Amino acid sequence: MRFIGFCLLLAIIPAALPAQADVYDLLIRNGRIIDGTGSPWYAGDVGIRKGRIAAIGTLDSAAARRTVDAAGMVVAPGFIDMLGQSELSILVNPSLPSKIFQGITTEITGEGGSAGPLNDSIVATDRAGYRHYAVTPDWRTLGGYFARLERQGIGINFASYVGATQVRRMVLGDGDRTPTPDQLERMKSLVREAMREGAVGLSTSLQYPPAPYADTDELVALAAEAGRLGGTYATHLRSEGAEIDAALDEAIRIGRDAAIPVEIWHLKVAGKRSWGRMPRVVAKIDSARKAGVDIAADTYAYPAWFNSMSAFIPPWAHDGGTAKLLERLRDPAARRRIRREILSADAGWDNEWQEIPGPTAVLIGVVQNPALESYMGKTLADVAALRKTDAIEALFDVLVEDDAFTSVAVFGMSEPDVALALRQPWVSINNDSQGTAPDGPLGREHPHPRAYGTFPRILRKYVREERQLTLEDAIRKFTSLPAQRMRFGDRGVLKVGMWADVVVFDPERVRDRATFAEPNQLSEGMRWVLVNGTPVIADGQATGALPGRVIRGAGARGE
Repeated sequence: MRFIGFCLLLAIIPAALPAQADVYDLLIRNGRIIDGTGSPWYAGDVGIRKGRIAAIGTLDSAAARRTVDAAGMVVAPGFIDMLGQSELSILVNPSLPSKIFQGITTEITGEGGSAGPLNDSIVATDRAGYRHYAVTPDWRTLGGYFARLERQGIGINFASYVGATQVRRMVLGDGDRTPTPDQLERMKSLVREAMREGAVGLSTSLQYPPAPYADTDELVALAAEAGRLGGTYATHLRSEGAEIDAALDEAIRIGRDAAIPVEIWHLKVAGKRSWGRMPRVVAKIDSARKAGVDIAADTYAYPAWFNSMSAFIPPWAHDGGTAKLLERLRDPAARRRIRREILSADAGWDNEWQEIPGPTAVLIGVVQNPALESYMGKTLADVAALRKTDAIEALFDVLVEDDAFTSVAVFGMSEPDVALALRQPWVSINNDSQGTAPDGPLGREHPHPRAYGTFPRILRKYVREERQLTLEDAIRKFTSLPAQRMRFGDRGVLKVGMWADVVVFDPERVRDRATFAEPNQLSEGMRWVLVNGTPVIADGQATGALPGRVIRGAGARGE
């Protein structure tokens, strides 16, 4: 009887196992699948199991623990934000609502500065930022920062560059100095260490001190270290305005000499004197690509940028860091010199003040001094009027009172240039804004509306209303193109075996709601957003799940 019972059990098991294997954790039915490659949409179902895409096709007879009816909706890969800036805000609100309601499932960050490496001097200098977010930097390496994210849990996937500014500050501080050979070797070793800990490449932000003090040879040496470990060189160009040709030449040279792919962050021609130059910029990049340089770019497709208000101050005044800048702004003689140079049309530096229509084009965004919070959302002209002074004196005073923390939106681009950049086949998309939320401590800020609206805005404005992009091409720019640039071989396309970062949205309803006047508004239209197979938005509502992963670069993977 025991033998007969054992035989019956054997007969049952083979029948039961395939049935169990066919059960999906989540099944998306009846969708319009846009797979991310740029190919036309097709009708089908998507089965997800253990965080990955298990099947695509007609799955009428399949069983699932959870089923989503996507009739009339697009099913696409999750969107990849090529520059996200969420190093600190993800520690404040790890769900990052502003990101997931755009359909973003992966962010890359680390613009020149990065979360690590750190030393006590950098922490002390940057204390205003840490204090603003109530974050204690209890890590000292990029790997230590990644470990903190993994202990805490995160709502989206997260990757970071190591910043060239960061390693420069570790070795040279904030001064205008050239590294000795020994110091350069130490900087190179810090790049190698960060790459082995998971950095996806080396980044620069060459308009913001102390980054401008680095010469091209220094950057080539650091980029070469990242390139040997499978990284990319990403850059905020040394100039995005009048000197953009030379800045592009430098980026192309770094890519060629360091044998590393190049990504131009937030491609633009900034400033009224440069409006209409985007065709020349596109031609230069096309020419470099034809010559064999692996160079591409990304954009957020708004006519205003967002940066520190201290960017209006000439580079020499930043020498030595924030404390020295504030000291000079308090000194009447230094202040008069700074004022003269800002007002000079030929000051010998990339003078942003000369590139804007006037102080009405500068909108106060984020401050850390509570006494200045009433200025958020007002123009610099408004602030000057309230303070009964002129705009430049108001700029100086606010910087001093806010420990040079203040961020501003600057209206300095032309729409034809913005649209032309967006249409290029090698241009992907970035938010260039930290993840945030309309409530809690982050909701007290007044960010650029791109923080909430970049990807849905492109779908609304440039796809649905203006028809400058097809839906399939926009999705390619959001998904497979950035995945290809970042060498994420298992994300960015709807294909069996890939991680199930998936969005389901109504193409006729998806839209941005954030404006410059009222930016803290979540985008609409995302019905389902899955990160590694787990819903972070389910039927239009945030779930609070934290299924994101740290994505480490090739150096950490031993490739």
